[in-house]
Amino acid sequence: MEKFTEITGTAAPMPLVNIDTDMIIPKVFLKTIKRSGLGVNLFDEMRYDREGNEIPDFVLNQPQYRDAQILVAGDNFGCGSSREHAPWAIKDFGIRCVIAPSFADIFHNNCFKNGILPIVLPQEQVDVLMKDAEKGSNARMTIDLEGQTVTTSDGEKFPFEVDAFKKHCLLNGLDDIGLTLEKGTAIDTYEDSLNQSRPWV
Repeated sequence: MEKFTEITGTAAPMPLVNIDTDMIIPKVFLKTIKRSGLGVNLFDEMRYDREGNEIPDFVLNQPQYRDAQILVAGDNFGCGSSREHAPWAIKDFGIRCVIAPSFADIFHNNCFKNGILPIVLPQEQVDVLMKDAEKGSNARMTIDLEGQTVTTSDGEKFPFEVDAFKKHCLLNGLDDIGLTLEKGTAIDTYEDSLNQSRPWV
């Protein structure tokens, strides 16, 4: 998994509440088990019309937000069904951080397992960040995971809380498999001792 330490980039404003996982990636795209290739269908029903043409007014179709690395959203982001394809699509599009007043629990946990940092901030701070994001590509935010701060394009800083273990995993690029491999030496030692004490197994 790609490490997350600090990013500075454009933030896309999406001031909608209750953005569910079917809005993030519609169920028709859940046939794949690959983590790549879903970015083109992120927010598919909001990004495209029925003929497959881009809807110009949708934020991620606007030139200044096509390369957004940060998403500033409304309350209860990622609610609905617990599909892991939702963070896959977000990450594949290029978004590494989502900021909102609250997240659905399963989606929140899935973000960390897929290299995305979900940041919970009070509504009044999210409102400031939303206005900053509305400035477009000239307004670049900085997300510092080590220092646990979000810095606006004007230099205003907001601290955020993050679970210490999840922070460790993001900083070191460790998903569940990576965490297991960290214990490789201990696992090998155990297996060797087991083979010696129970060679018949």
